[in-house]
Amino acid sequence: MKKYRATGVAFKKAGKVYDFLTNGVELKVGDFAIVETEKGEDIAVVVYPDREIEVPDEQVMKNILRKATEEDLKRASDNRKDEPEAFKECKKLVKEHGLPMKLLRAEYTLDRKKLTFYFTADGRIDFRQLVKDLARVFKTRIEMRQVGIRDATKILGGFGICGRDLCCATFLRHFDNISIKMAKDQNLLLNPSKISGICGRLMCCLMYEKDLYDEQVADGTEFVELKDIIDDNTGGNI
Repeated sequence: MKKYRATGVAFKKAGKVYDFLTNGVELKVGDFAIVETEKGEDIAVVVYPDREIEVPDEQVMKNILRKATEEDLKRASDNRKDEPEAFKECKKLVKEHGLPMKLLRAEYTLDRKKLTFYFTADGRIDFRQLVKDLARVFKTRIEMRQVGIRDATKILGGFGICGRDLCCATFLRHFDNISIKMAKDQNLLLNPSKISGICGRLMCCLMYEKDLYDEQVADGTEFVELKDIIDDNTGGNI
């Protein structure tokens, strides 16, 4: 293992955190930084400030290049404004090629050297001709990235059955493995419509109280359902 001074950044809201070599650049949480990536220069927000980390000897890390300037922020803003038009053009070409895929988002790198389109599909898609057409239209490198249903929901956002913004789109940076056992341990009604999110998978919030339930099971504590508590205090007359 090697030790480095690194800064943790995220490219999207509630996105995965990536570590980059601090490279002497002074940044604080919430600052925007320009980072070196395989697809060109990109902009990201600081989540973890400079600290020492250990990484495997074979892992290659890239650098923080600089703190984002006003010009960088304007370029990023201009890119965001142009992405809907890129999305619209790609959607039109997808339809022309008759490809069975659902387009989710278009995303430029800061330097516009790469344009990525996110999509879902039931299987593998041959989009080679589509990529050629897109490269001809946008004059830059094109990447088509297929994602799963949970990532698609995170990208699109929405509201959960609780009425609040989706956790995955607001603060969850990674997906945990959720099992039906978690619902059983919490004495929940095993009705798919009650324990599934809008993505159709088990709700991520089943994980939130898992440690508490595991701890109480280990201690031999018996769970009492809310209905039983109400009945005990009202005689069932409610």
